[in-house]
Amino acid sequence: MNRYLIYFVRRIKKILSTPVLWVGYFKDYFLFKKLLSKENRGFDMGVKDLYPCLDDKTNKMSFDFHYTYHPAWAARIIAKVKPEFHVDISSVLYFSAIISAFVPVKYYEYRKTNIHLDNLITGEADLLSLPFLDNSIKSISCMHTIEHVGLGRYGDSIDPNGDLKAIKELKRVLATDGSLLLVVPVGKPKIYFNGQRVYSYNQIIDYFSGLTLKEFTLITMDGKMIRDADRNLVDKDDYGCGCFWFMKKI
Repeated sequence: MNRYLIYFVRRIKKILSTPVLWVGYFKDYFLFKKLLSKENRGFDMGVKDLYPCLDDKTNKMSFDFHYTYHPAWAARIIAKVKPEFHVDISSVLYFSAIISAFVPVKYYEYRKTNIHLDNLITGEADLLSLPFLDNSIKSISCMHTIEHVGLGRYGDSIDPNGDLKAIKELKRVLATDGSLLLVVPVGKPKIYFNGQRVYSYNQIIDYFSGLTLKEFTLITMDGKMIRDADRNLVDKDDYGCGCFWFMKKI
């Protein structure tokens, strides 16, 4: 079952269970309000302040496997390599925000980013024409990004080969002995227009020919994070998360 179908099924289940959830919510609300009235805590609690959180009563905390594990994977590599500074191109913003605590980060996005933190510089950049010299960046990441390029999702131009052009740019700016941290959806090659592409393992290795693969980590659909994963595991997942650590050697 692919990622989108699972999401759809979960939404349907949530809708069907909503009446039961609302009953439980108001039961808790009136009990809490009754108990609160006996205290003198100084809190206001009116109807206009209701903030229903209906689906958090679970036995196990859920989280997005792909978007939790892949920044954690990349952060550990950055901490190990200890670059002088790191450049990130359009990955999830909280990755750059967090690692800027221990390494200077330059974050570039297609859209303007309004965030202000010490050790973090932001700017606008188009992956089809990066504002860097050839072989100039020692440490760069582009995670869960190239699969979107050319699909128009973020206001970019429609281009079936947009991802290949973005890859060419990443390879161009990567310095000799530099690290490139790349994350893309992997599995059976497919395009979910205008959401994203899914790549096979062989496609990514072919697209990044000329670089050396230092590490491949796979985050499976069911939440397993497999370091140095067997490439054949990719073919068994409709939608896995492939984490590739490439280096440019002489």
